Amino acid sequence: GGLLQQENISQQDAPVLMATLGKAIGTAGAFVAGSEELIEFLIQSARTYIYTTAMPPAVAAATRASLRLVQEENWRRETLQQRIQQFKQGAAQRNLELLPSDTAIQPVMVGDVERAISISEQLKQKGILVVAIRPLSVPQGTARLRITLSTAHSKNDVSQLLDALGSVKA
Repeated sequence: GGLLQQENISQQDAPVLMATLGKAIGTAGAFVAGSEELIEFLIQSARTYIYTTAMPPAVAAATRASLRLVQEENWRRETLQQRIQQFKQGAAQRNLELLPSDTAIQPVMVGDVERAISISEQLKQKGILVVAIRPLSVPQGTARLRITLSTAHSKNDVSQLLDALGSVKA
């Protein structure tokens, strides 16, 4: 969404434009765009830029292809939003505690580390990969399941996930 959907962005609208290319774009790396003066300043003063390795050409080509898809294939965003809403509604019906997120990553609060691991394992046995996120990645007592939805998931996939989440034992 956001800036990539806008037709024209002026230098005044966004004097510094930064974005990562890892999740929504599906490749790797990040970029900073801005005035020639800004970019020259960063090149001369940012140690992390000076001592970094250039993006491999294959990743640059994949990023260009991903950006083309983002611009031309709105159905991907629409489908993903449908899956997110389906999951959120189903989670609410099953009294699953979701943390606030309107993204493809839907965290389900579990709290207890062992319970989160147990649920993740039970789901794995059903053929569903859901990672348990636990301390030190998150604060003590806030272990959670990380649901990651994509356009590759069908409505049926999301229904199966919700049914499986509703049937696991604590």
